[in-house]
Formats: sequence, structure tokens, C-alpha cells
Amino acid sequence: TNPGFVVRITQNGLNYAHRQGVTVLEKELAQLKLPDISGDFRIRSVGKVRYEISRLELRDFQLPHSEISLVPRVGLRVSIANAFAELDGNWRVKLHFIRDHGSFRLKVENVYIKISLKLGSDASGKPTIATSDCSTRISKVHVHFSGKFGWLYNLFHSAIESRFRKTLESKVCENVVRSVHTELQPYLQTLPVTANIGTMVGIDYSLVAPPTATAQSLDVGLKGKFFSLAHNSTDPFTPLALAMPPDHDRMVYFGASSYFFNTASFAYQEAGALLFDITDSMIPKGVDFHLNTTTFSAFVPQLEKMYPDMLMKLRLSAPSAPFLSIAPGGLSLQPVVDIQAYAILPNSSLAPLFLLSLRSNVSAVIDVKSGHIVGNLTVGGMKLSLKQSDVGTFQVRTLQSIMNIVARNILLPRLNERLSQGFPLPLPDRTQLSRILVQFQQ
Repeated sequence: TNPGFVVRITQNGLNYAHRQGVTVLEKELAQLKLPDISGDFRIRSVGKVRYEISRLELRDFQLPHSEISLVPRVGLRVSIANAFAELDGNWRVKLHFIRDHGSFRLKVENVYIKISLKLGSDASGKPTIATSDCSTRISKVHVHFSGKFGWLYNLFHSAIESRFRKTLESKVCENVVRSVHTELQPYLQTLPVTANIGTMVGIDYSLVAPPTATAQSLDVGLKGKFFSLAHNSTDPFTPLALAMPPDHDRMVYFGASSYFFNTASFAYQEAGALLFDITDSMIPKGVDFHLNTTTFSAFVPQLEKMYPDMLMKLRLSAPSAPFLSIAPGGLSLQPVVDIQAYAILPNSSLAPLFLLSLRSNVSAVIDVKSGHIVGNLTVGGMKLSLKQSDVGTFQVRTLQSIMNIVARNILLPRLNERLSQGFPLPLPDRTQLSRILVQFQQ
């Protein structure tokens, strides 16, 4: 299935994520819990020495050189070089009848860590991440013991350092795997699969396939489909292939195809949201006419005889969902609106008067604010035609000026008010966008 919406994360975006993530990783690794170490060894002419090392506490863990890189067809690789760690703890020794204890300081330098992260998607369409490989290499470990018999421990520091090296190498990867599982994976799960827009419509942002890593970017294809919350019908169209522009300078790109916007039209139309009733009380102040039969009798003479001095209601509806097209010049659509006019009788019932069809050229401006796609519509030329009349024949063109006022001063502001609230972009928690640029592609 082709995506209706694509998110592209470039190397610049990964570099930014890396700067944020390293701070978290340093804190995570600084909380390494190391096990106590005990054992014995024999020193020539001295005898068997029994030792215990306990209360190991990591004081510092620094990652001065690290990077996140893209691995085509796999995902991501995190590489760390020349990391530094420092920890201390207590020691206890027994040699024949001699017993002593003290403290020690351990410095670990030239730590190299390589982590491979495989990206995928689960059955619900959420992204997944897992550690497919992790290796740690420590080239330099130095231990210094203090205490009455510290000199004795310093005699066999190489054996102790080897134990420390193996313990640290296994524990680092153990903590990384756990951190990816308990921290990173739940964070990716905050990417919304669906987002409800009010009480009528929602957006499906589920992944249509696992993320695709290339040498330049990480592309995530999302369904990008609006749907009615009350109905679960099949769209009358399918998404075409969406080709992202070849740019890779910014951190993140969002690509929305015409399928994304047109499923919105279809869902709102199916949910009955593209239906507006206009009454006289909604006529803006300053507009010099009233929505009543007295006003309209100047254009439809029969109204004065059939329904003298009665208020009217206009019901605007879309007989079919308006479809939007995208071109380098912007967004445009040619909606058709049915306008059913009623007279409001003294008993509040409605008497049908006439049904008009309004065709217009509409251009749309799209922007992004506070993580939402927002829009604004502008109406161009409009053409009015009569579909049905219950009050005899009349010249439709004479109503053109009034319908222009209704469309531009009442209908359009209501639509733009809804569009100004926007539709949420698929963003994980605590993610904000800045320096946003909106472009239109074919």
C-alpha cells in the first residue's frame, strides 16, 4: 500500500537526536549496578590470598565521541569511542591470619561501544526498535587500592583489572539493551496511530511498512487517511506513489499527498459534517440584507404572494466530497455546493422554495502551527444554476450577488475557523517543530 503521508528523518535530524540522547545515555550508564567480586589467588612465597570487592559505585561516565549513523535496509548504528568511566568501592582481604579492608578507585578509559538498532513495525502499525547487536571493548583499566595492605592488592591489580574489564563489558551492553527496551521503544510507541479530530472524524497514521533506511535518510510511510468515526467504509480511491523531494538539508520532512487531503473531504462528507444551515440571525452586521421572503421577492416575485414576510433558511450541503489537487502553484479545488432554500412557516415547519447549485474555484493556503496542519480557503469565481424550484421560474443570475455574500461572509469564515484549528501531525511526545517551510510539489 502506498503511503498517504511520509515522514523523513535526515542525518541532520539524527545528529540532533543524538545530542539529546547522549545526555540521557550518560545518565543511564552512570547508574550501572555492578556485582560484588570475590575470589582467591596464590602468591609465590606468600600463600593463598582471599579477596572480596563490594559496594561498587560508578561515579562518572562520559561519552566524548559518539554518533548515530544510518544503515541501509537495517536501521541505525550508534558508535561510541574513547568513553571514560570512573568508579570506586570497598575491598576486603584475608591472607593467613592477616585481615584488612579499605577502598579503591577504578578508572576505565578507551571504551568503545557499537550498537545496531533494527527498526520495524508491529501489528497495530506503530514503529518498533530493538537492539540487534551490541559490543563493548575496553582497552585500558587501572585500579588503585588504599589501606594498610593496599600494597598487597596492588601486586595483583592485573588480575583484578581483567575481572573488572569483563564485568563492565557485559554490563554496558546489558544496560543498553534494557534501556532500548524500557526507554526508547516506549517513546516510539507515543507516535499516534490514530488521532481523533473532534467527534466526527479521525486520522489513521499507522505505518504501512517498516521504516526504510537509506544512506541519507530514514523514511517512514504512514497511511495518512482520514476516516469517519461513525462509518467504516472503503475509500473510493487509492493513494498514488508519493515521491519525496531530493532534499536532505533539514532535520525532518513531512510529505502529504492529495490522498491525505481528499480522504479528509470524503470522511467529513460521509460523517455529515459538510452540512450548514444559515438563518437570518447569522447574517453579519454591516451586511445590508435580511434572510427573508421580503428580500428575496425582489428576485423571486412569487415569494411575496406565496410566503409573505417570512423568515428563510438556507441549507448548504455537498452532494459529493470536493477533491483537492496539488501543484507547484499551490492547492486548489472546485467544490459543488447545493443550496436548498426554505421558508420558515408560522408553526416553525419548513416549506421548500428552490434548490440551487453553486460551483466555485477555491484556492487553499497550508501552514503548520503548534504541530498542526492549518489551512485557509479563498473563493474565486462562482457560478450559480437552478436545479429545482417550488415557486415557479425566475432568473438565477439575479441571485448571484446575494449568494456571493452568503458564501464569502458566512460559509467561508465557518470553514476557515475549522481549518484554523488544524489537524495534528504525527509527532512523538515532547517534540516541537521550528523554522517550518511549506512547499508544494506536483
